[in-house]
Amino acid sequence: MSSGLDSISKDVPVNFPSFLIGANYWASYAGTRMWSDWRKDAVDEDLKQLQSAGLNVLRVFPLWPDFQPLTILRGGNGLPREYRFGELPLPDNEFGQAGVSPETVTRFEKFLDMIAGHKMKCIVALINGWMSGRLFVPPAFDGMNVLTNPEAICWQVRFVRYFVSRFRSHPAIMAWEPGNECNCMGTISTRSEAYLWTAAITQAIRVADPDKPVLSGMHGLRINDGWTIQDQSELTDMLCVHPYPPFTPHCDHDPVNTIRTVLHGTAEARYYSDIGQKPCLCEEIGTLGPMIASENIVSDFVRNCLWSLWANDVSGFLWWCAYDQDRLEHAPYDWESVERELGMFRADRSSKPLLRELTAFGQMLKSLPFAALPPRRREAVCILSQDQDHWGVAYSSFILAKQAGFDIEFQGADQPLREAMLYLAPCLSGNRSISRRRMSALLKRVEAGATLYLSLDTALLSDFEAITGLRPLTRERRRPGESQIVMHELESRPEIPAGSQFRINFQATRASLLGTESDGNPAFVMVQYGRGQVFFLSVPIEMMLATTPGAFHSAKMEQAWRVYQRAGVHVMNGRVVRKQNPMLAVTEHPVGENERIIVLINHQPTPLSEELILADEWKMTTAHFGQVTAQQNKLKTSLPPNAGTIFTVKRH
Repeated sequence: MSSGLDSISKDVPVNFPSFLIGANYWASYAGTRMWSDWRKDAVDEDLKQLQSAGLNVLRVFPLWPDFQPLTILRGGNGLPREYRFGELPLPDNEFGQAGVSPETVTRFEKFLDMIAGHKMKCIVALINGWMSGRLFVPPAFDGMNVLTNPEAICWQVRFVRYFVSRFRSHPAIMAWEPGNECNCMGTISTRSEAYLWTAAITQAIRVADPDKPVLSGMHGLRINDGWTIQDQSELTDMLCVHPYPPFTPHCDHDPVNTIRTVLHGTAEARYYSDIGQKPCLCEEIGTLGPMIASENIVSDFVRNCLWSLWANDVSGFLWWCAYDQDRLEHAPYDWESVERELGMFRADRSSKPLLRELTAFGQMLKSLPFAALPPRRREAVCILSQDQDHWGVAYSSFILAKQAGFDIEFQGADQPLREAMLYLAPCLSGNRSISRRRMSALLKRVEAGATLYLSLDTALLSDFEAITGLRPLTRERRRPGESQIVMHELESRPEIPAGSQFRINFQATRASLLGTESDGNPAFVMVQYGRGQVFFLSVPIEMMLATTPGAFHSAKMEQAWRVYQRAGVHVMNGRVVRKQNPMLAVTEHPVGENERIIVLINHQPTPLSEELILADEWKMTTAHFGQVTAQQNKLKTSLPPNAGTIFTVKRH
């Protein structure tokens, strides 16, 4: 059975660069007051400095009330009478019909001309009513829920239609998006309200400019309700992530230069992209200032994130933001201390160390003999089921697979089953985790030769003994710290905490024991199922890791990846390069059947040396970047902290 995963394309929109390196931009002297306090020369100096640093794209923001400065005049009983610009009637022209300020539109046109003059491109976020902790709406809509109020939505559509029509042919613009984190502009009661708002704005963009891609611009998407990955994917061409650890569940646990944090952006982007089946851009990323990490450690974080996003088929890296805003006195900078020191340049225009990493990585990409990295090889499908914390489970599963030595793609349990030789169904929870029809399809794949891994949280599964080879005897609430799982197959016999809510006492009927609790109760088993195998783990190890600070580099949990290594042993036979160190990630990028580009990434803040095993009939032909040497079927590499290496292997 072929995995079917090697040929999946990134599906990047036409004329979209293979990997963006850039920043989110507000003028260095003004922040969000850039358009009301327009200084052409200062903006031009900013753009010149950003272009000289090697950035190729900016994400820019026409602030909504500056560009559509509508007020509403009221008559008797407070009933609305007329929309105006302050006291001035709307002009009888296209500006008045769209409620758009001619003055700020002219400023934006000059801004685009300067971007093009500096040979950069921009992504234009359109309805920018939310920015850095403050709501910005035209006075006419003050107090309205602008995501659901029909009057507010009508004027948003008029603005978008005019603005996109006006600038659709400008060479500086590479893409549009509805706006910055528009899901923060108001509340919704149903998923349908989010869908309808997004549909109204994206369709207005497409009618005015059918050629350029439309990005989502949203963050904090979910699978089942509210603002969903699936709906944003249906309505836009590219999804986006804004992976700030303090604002994302399970991410603000560890130092920023360690494996959990440096893989946050990549794991979240892959989660969005795989569920939505659309490419994904890391369009905002940052560390939220010096209280989180020193400038030099931020550089390590940036370097690692660049390598990981690029190697895992994410469309780019845009830093938040270009300039520090610590000298600004207006809100939101007066309110939000976390918004003041996020730039790659300080207020005096001196650069921070992280900028060197962006510049160096861009130069490295230009030096490579290939224009774009082919999509990576993926061996496994991770099924995210009902009634679970989808993001927490996906995040840990992604890291564990990296540590074990293979790559995964995500899908929802309600999506058609994708083809693979290894299926992961982690942390099954509740009474409706996987439907009968989906489980039946999954077991047919196993009968035909695939491998299935299941880990249990609170789920009550039917046909359990037939699937796992274990007979449940009794179920009880587990006392905290009650037991450990001993992994018998490994010489060191590592132990993993048994941190589940429930303990089930099992009798093995067909299963082979790979690990048991301290009292011998089966905990990790393998059973033949047709021509395939089923691995079962009785504890939700993925959520245990997600909720435990330091779990991925602590003595108590550092061997957890061995579970994935054991379950994935068959699929890893298809790997050309095999490793052992869990902090080293390997991605393989096929170039036809007989050539692969290999990317190694050190996900730890200390140097790493490794001896890799090269599969028979393969040899290293070219080292593109970093230190790697070949000796028969072994490769030796030494990687600096949070850094990568690239080389090519060919079948001989």
